[in-house]
Amino acid sequence: MDTSVKPRAGDSALDAIAFTGNIIDPQSENRADDAAANALGEPEARLMLIREGRLCLKVQEKGLHAYFTAEDAAPLRARLADAVLLGRAPESPVLAAPFDLDPEALPADIKAIDLRSIYVQGLLDPATLGALAQGAALLAWNANHRFCGKCGRETEMRAGGYRRHCTDCERDHFPRTDPVAIMLAVRGDKCLLGRSPHFTPGMYSCLAGFIEPGETIEQAVRRETFEESGVRVGKVTYLASQPWPFPYSLMIGCIGAAETETVDPDTAELEDCRWFSREEVLAMLAGAHSDRLGVPPRGAIARHIIAFWAEAG
Repeated sequence: MDTSVKPRAGDSALDAIAFTGNIIDPQSENRADDAAANALGEPEARLMLIREGRLCLKVQEKGLHAYFTAEDAAPLRARLADAVLLGRAPESPVLAAPFDLDPEALPADIKAIDLRSIYVQGLLDPATLGALAQGAALLAWNANHRFCGKCGRETEMRAGGYRRHCTDCERDHFPRTDPVAIMLAVRGDKCLLGRSPHFTPGMYSCLAGFIEPGETIEQAVRRETFEESGVRVGKVTYLASQPWPFPYSLMIGCIGAAETETVDPDTAELEDCRWFSREEVLAMLAGAHSDRLGVPPRGAIARHIIAFWAEAG
């Protein structure tokens, strides 16, 4: 495959990547320190309620609903003082807040569903799923950065959750995103897929790893591919990206032109890693592989990278 090929808007294999449909205007350059409190005071304000990787959803006749008013959120013991302002949708401000009510004690018409199940099962529309990625990541960052990394004193939330300030040493801390390279090495009519021990039975996927300080995306793709599989990669082409709120990563999808074929997998990371033909991958995508092998679920960027390559042949 010529890895210089560039994806176009509307390419079917790149549509509907989960968590990418956010339409909220974050207005991050114009936030006062009391922005979240002011937004909560607006009658139209809408809240997502998140706890321990689970989102509260209202069970309604027309499906599941992800937003609550401040009044609706009170019986669920929402911690509104810790709410973060995601920004403004066309009709209202949108916030996310943690809640303290035990998920098992929720009313019958409210369910707390884990974020992975929400995206795998397609329970929310793309815009709401994108807002969820923003809210979950921002809440996780605030929860994980309550103390100053310079002096160790407790920090205060500012700018609606987009900054934390240490009143002791005056250091400001800003939300972070951890970049992850996720890549498909290809050679001729074959691609390289690996299997981690924690995958569901029969599932193979792209290789992936965190981008280290001082690395380019291309260098990370080459290093991670070699470390996990022993395969050398040359030219690297960026394909697409995906916010990944576990807890606050950005998956950077690439295709790499493999320069070698011998596979020597890192058995500490993978239980299997091997080349698959395009025909075999197409069968995996269709759920028709003779050995019942498959690829990640719809919504996962790995599936879209694999499908983009397989369907371009």
